[in-house]
Amino acid sequence: MIKKGIVLAGGIGSRMSPLTKAVNKHLLPIYDKPVFFYPLSVLMLSGIRDILIVVNKGEQNQFKKILPNGKNLGINITYAEQRYPKGLPDAFLIGEKFIGNENVALILGDNFFYAQSLTKKLKECVKLNKGATVILHPVRNPSYYGIASINKRNKITKIIEKPKKKFSNLAVTGLYFFDNKVVSYSKKLKTSKRNELEIVNLLNKYKNNNELSAQFLGRGGAWLDTGSIKDFYDTSAFVSALENRQGLKIACLEEIALNNKWINKRNVKIAIKFYGKCNYSQYLSTLIKKNHLNK
Repeated sequence: MIKKGIVLAGGIGSRMSPLTKAVNKHLLPIYDKPVFFYPLSVLMLSGIRDILIVVNKGEQNQFKKILPNGKNLGINITYAEQRYPKGLPDAFLIGEKFIGNENVALILGDNFFYAQSLTKKLKECVKLNKGATVILHPVRNPSYYGIASINKRNKITKIIEKPKKKFSNLAVTGLYFFDNKVVSYSKKLKTSKRNELEIVNLLNKYKNNNELSAQFLGRGGAWLDTGSIKDFYDTSAFVSALENRQGLKIACLEEIALNNKWINKRNVKIAIKFYGKCNYSQYLSTLIKKNHLNK
């Protein structure tokens, strides 16, 4: 069972420069919420309440202005600094003490997930006791992504970063579930030509032991990487269209915490005061008026 999660929110955001010269990209807005609210919401939907957010050196206070420690959401948030980008597996080295003897989930801070049955799939993934599970999603341009092929038992048989020849259209998304061996495996990784620890090499260690499984968002699900200007604004437009059509918010952290019974109406009222007069607060006000909520 996975009870701990890491949001990797470091990096220099070079694809979004000059915006990211002054502001960490994970603090920029996707519609009406900071980018990092979306991956954080995925961990919360999974039922994970103990979360480490890895940020760039000197940027902790910027994140803490929005989310100091998670107590307002009924969760525990700690922060750790990454001195410079060293690849995804570096998150497990930074978070070694945080992970301890537990299994752990990792989500990239600029990834966006949406699917009708997302919560159900996440609940299945966190049941992991041994090995690793990745979320796969079909893409039109496999040469841009880490790509995997699977067998009939959803075990991954092959995984290659940005393959030159197409062998599958299933991309490895930025959401991973690992057993505790992930720390020792990460320590044994060698840096690549770009002087980073590569996630594909880590996944291949699990694959070679026949311990790497796949899960899927399903048809109609959406996985978006907000790391480029175009994808960033496409994602914002997607969220805006859905929220305004449905009247429901995506990645409303207080709503998830409320539905999980981690907080009550009093906590939501405090959040409204904290955010001030804004659309987000107006939505929170509608939550505390619903009859099924605790008084």
